[in-house]
Amino acid sequence: MAADKPNARGPRHVAVIMDGNGRWAQARGRPRLFGHHAGARRVREIVEACPDFGVEYLTIFGFSTENWKRTQIEVAGLMSLFRRYIQKEARALKAENVRVRFIGDRVKLDAKLRGLMDELEEMTEGCTGTNLTIALNYGGRDEVARATKRLACDVANGKLDPESIDEETLPRYLDTCVLPDPDLVIRTSGEARISNFLLWQSAYAEYEFIDTLWPDFTRDIFGELVGNYGGRDRRYGGAKT
Repeated sequence: MAADKPNARGPRHVAVIMDGNGRWAQARGRPRLFGHHAGARRVREIVEACPDFGVEYLTIFGFSTENWKRTQIEVAGLMSLFRRYIQKEARALKAENVRVRFIGDRVKLDAKLRGLMDELEEMTEGCTGTNLTIALNYGGRDEVARATKRLACDVANGKLDPESIDEETLPRYLDTCVLPDPDLVIRTSGEARISNFLLWQSAYAEYEFIDTLWPDFTRDIFGELVGNYGGRDRRYGGAKT
């Protein structure tokens, strides 16, 4: 659908690449994991802010398929942090009517973490407020490859006619098949790249690259970026009139 005038409303779905935790900690003379813990606390504030700004869906990049290249100490610390976050926040998320989903390849994650993820998804399945999606062991290329394998299996098994495949087919096989595409993607910490995040889904997303490190990202900054979106002229390939 083409648009020929600025948006009358803000973004329905905001995705965030939460970058800068390590640099934030190092600037304070602390280990990188100190920054990751500070960043995890910041997530709560932004989730709680979503209803105030009309954001129905929030997707956050927690751990990428490339993050396994970090030191064993940092990776182990992050996995412990994810387990602790789920255990600590589960009841609060449910009480705040937040529906939680996880995307990414879970196979490489440890069994305890996978179990906690399953439990949180089941616990919040009936929630009707903010939709929080957490990307763990996620990469856009990996997601497309896994989706293509599933699609190919359906073709091989006679469940899908290859002649019927078009650009609307693959999204049904993606991890995000039940989510709308993001309207706005935010990356913190001054880096201007998308780092393999929601490659297919973000084809028409607006981007905001800001210098703020994630632990310093506040609801006021979030609100400002969401507000800026409303003034953008989104034409989806159409000509400006």
